[in-house]
Amino acid sequence: MNRTEILGATYLAEVITLLRSIHEEEAGGVLEASIILADQIGDDRLVHVYGPGGHSNLASQEVFFRAGGLMHVSAILDEGTMLAGGALRSMAMERTPGYGRIVIENAGIGSDDVLILVNAYGINAALIDAALIARERGAKTIGFSSRRHANGTSANHPARHPTKANLHDLVDVHIDTKVPIGDAVIEVPDVAEKVGAVSTFTNAFALNWLMQCTIVELAARGIDPPLWRSGNAPGGDEANNRFISRFKGRVHSL
Repeated sequence: MNRTEILGATYLAEVITLLRSIHEEEAGGVLEASIILADQIGDDRLVHVYGPGGHSNLASQEVFFRAGGLMHVSAILDEGTMLAGGALRSMAMERTPGYGRIVIENAGIGSDDVLILVNAYGINAALIDAALIARERGAKTIGFSSRRHANGTSANHPARHPTKANLHDLVDVHIDTKVPIGDAVIEVPDVAEKVGAVSTFTNAFALNWLMQCTIVELAARGIDPPLWRSGNAPGGDEANNRFISRFKGRVHSL
């Protein structure tokens, strides 16, 4: 193999190893979470997803308005921590104590809700505040983050919430995404920093696995849930339009 092929094979192997680890070790958490989601959707209630942090916002978008995905998923796409508003601004906002509380309050999350929180590192202030206020309001919470990253990050790291809490200690169900400290996994000769981040892969795999398990659970209960079809596929618009009126106005970002 040439250099390009070797690099691709090395990166692929790292990603596959992480995904396999999630598959082998997190099935119990995914099953538990899928039952919570099936209960929620069976009662025709929404499942909210929030990924405070620059690239963690991609996770909330991954399972929202997605082909083959559940129409009951509502992404909280707050602009404060999204990279579109500026990368440095995003990082500053995700480190601001109290900010996550405002977002969850604004979303109206309460005791009838399920909130999925996604963040590769599981420590930032906006994330922890979101988990704390959701719990205070009686919502069920499901977390996706890396225990290794959270446990390996010092208590005085500037991103941390004043409580020094980790997401995996606060939520009702936690799925460990196994992201190594620093996210990037590939060492390149004569280059000081590692390259090749993996958190987007792990978040997407774990979240989509949960959604599929939820759909299987609903089907086992005799419920055929409304699912998105790609608008670019034959009959996509027609299939989606059968259900739009049920969710327009309820799902804020629709």
